[in-house]
Amino acid sequence: MMMAEMAVAMPLMLAGEQGMFHLPSADEVRTQPISRAGNEANWPFSVDDGILACVWSGGQKVVMFVENRPSDLGEDDPFDPRRVIVTTDPMQLTIGNMAYRDLFRPAASVEERIRLVAPFAAMGQKLCDQPPGARVGHGEL
Repeated sequence: MMMAEMAVAMPLMLAGEQGMFHLPSADEVRTQPISRAGNEANWPFSVDDGILACVWSGGQKVVMFVENRPSDLGEDDPFDPRRVIVTTDPMQLTIGNMAYRDLFRPAASVEERIRLVAPFAAMGQKLCDQPPGARVGHGEL
């Protein structure tokens, strides 16, 4: 799990609180494991489980989804998890996620993708409001 937290924290700078070159530590990142329920038809991601994370970027709290390490990889095998911004902002959702857009399941339009990710964006914003070190139980977000 620490690897996923660092994967989220490393490329993003905490702006407005520590200066432009401050890299957030793992305790500044809020994370919550999430997974697709067996009957969940509106799961927006192309993988069945991952980490929902809240990080600071550009002076704002940003919600991200980070894929879990595939179970078929050995511990010594390199792994760079894909991550996407989870937002209802069409620009961030499309342009901001160009590098790993395949982490989303196919959608017919940007509007459909927004509809699919909106509940997860709201869940992530609740995660952002948690104090450092808080553990949120399953279903509490």
